[in-house]
Amino acid sequence: MPSSPTRRILIAGAAAALAAPRLALAANEKTLRFVPRTDLGVLDPIWSSAIITRNHAFMVYDTLYGQDSDFEPSPQMVAGHRIEADGRLWSLTLRDGLLWHDGERVLARDCVASIRRWGVKDAFGQALMAATDELAAPDDRTILFRLKAPFPFLPHALGKSAAFFPAMMPERLASVGPAKQVTEIVGSGPFRYRADERVPGARNVYERFSAYKPREDGTVSRTAGPKRVHFDRVEWITMSDPGTAASALRAGEVDWVDYPVIDLLPMLRSSPGLGVKILDPKGLIGVFRMNHLQPPFDNPKIRRAVLAAFDQSEFMQSVAGDDRSLWRDGVGFFCPDTPLATDAGMAAVTSPRDLAAAKRAIVEAGYKGEPVALIVSSDFPALKAMSDVAAETMQKIGLTVDYQSLDWGTVQQRRYKRDPVDKGGWSAFCTNYEGADLADPAGHLALRTNGPQAWFGWPSDSTIEDLRDRWLLAKDLAEQKALAAAIQREAFVNVPYIPLGQFFAPTAYRSNLKDLVDGFAIFWNVRRG
Repeated sequence: MPSSPTRRILIAGAAAALAAPRLALAANEKTLRFVPRTDLGVLDPIWSSAIITRNHAFMVYDTLYGQDSDFEPSPQMVAGHRIEADGRLWSLTLRDGLLWHDGERVLARDCVASIRRWGVKDAFGQALMAATDELAAPDDRTILFRLKAPFPFLPHALGKSAAFFPAMMPERLASVGPAKQVTEIVGSGPFRYRADERVPGARNVYERFSAYKPREDGTVSRTAGPKRVHFDRVEWITMSDPGTAASALRAGEVDWVDYPVIDLLPMLRSSPGLGVKILDPKGLIGVFRMNHLQPPFDNPKIRRAVLAAFDQSEFMQSVAGDDRSLWRDGVGFFCPDTPLATDAGMAAVTSPRDLAAAKRAIVEAGYKGEPVALIVSSDFPALKAMSDVAAETMQKIGLTVDYQSLDWGTVQQRRYKRDPVDKGGWSAFCTNYEGADLADPAGHLALRTNGPQAWFGWPSDSTIEDLRDRWLLAKDLAEQKALAAAIQREAFVNVPYIPLGQFFAPTAYRSNLKDLVDGFAIFWNVRRG
């Protein structure tokens, strides 16, 4: 679809900023200056599923297992594990010399508390904890899982790198539980968070943790392998205007812009001294999430009518423009080009869109004109672009849209509210997941349909939950694929969310940065060269 007036204004402003003269900062070889995609509103990775919170957290926290670019686990904080009792007893042994940022030793009981906190919130963690009879720390270095039945995905769960990853933190912090945010950011990862230097909306600072002990073996790949740090300090500098960020990059004021808007890529690619690349070949999946507890989206017929109206190509063009190499439509509930991606039920998103039929379906479903409170991340260009398309389409099919423009941090807070719209609740929002988040039912947070325990929107569907349980016990890939297809068919009936397509977000950086790790914004291994 053509660029909206809002988008044209944004890009015009960006071009003006790029043309303005800037004074480059003096180079500091040991400091890396990074512009994140939006402000870091939430610091606790168990409290927020935001990608930016995950990126921040992997600097500060470590995980028991790492995950390589093929999404296979390998030991990270653990030296290894032993499996006994026909797969029902796992003993994980921590590496020697691990320390928290406050100088205390990392103990097994810290990790047990962290696993318990994560296991309440995360979809994969919920599956692992449901399969666990006992989780204990018999000594300072041993984490013991006594399982009800074999759970071969245990290292995959404890090594996931997507949203709500199992960040290890001291017991005194993890014991607050998942319903509250931790009040102190202490991990055992390669960087210490400098809370004293934080300026909300402007800056976050990390310094190299001198006592961090990288693995001595393995290959650096995503979150797996040795995490060797080459910078003493990393500064995250929030710039809400994409043109200002791009201008700062060209001038050498910053080293790396996580997520430049697509319209500026030709200019950045042609600028001397800059590099542009896609870090994650699985891209990002757009998601339209509805509140299943409140009208009008408590009605599955209305959810299906909106699904039938939404055109993935319009959403993706609004985010990534006309370059088809940067986006794809025809996307279902599992990430394309992964083993479980399936054509089952895909006519729901690939058949011709009929807005008149969708409008009739809304009326036939008994819609009473209830306002649709669409909460929009105005400071997050991709999410705002998708939200604008969603609002326009819903208006065309007769829904009363209450477009509420908020900053991303406020959207994250607001999503927790389960109240009716007239009491400060919400009806829908747009977000995106990394493709890795949507690769299988185990970790697919947005596809959990366990009601009050589900992700924001709280859908319920016992059929999907039963199929997911069966998938976790599947004997081979063929059975997993069949069950994934059945899950997708049911999801197109219940509509826990609407997939909006897949897009690929290049990152831009000064070309003297070498050895960037694929996957997402990772700050170990990268160096100046």
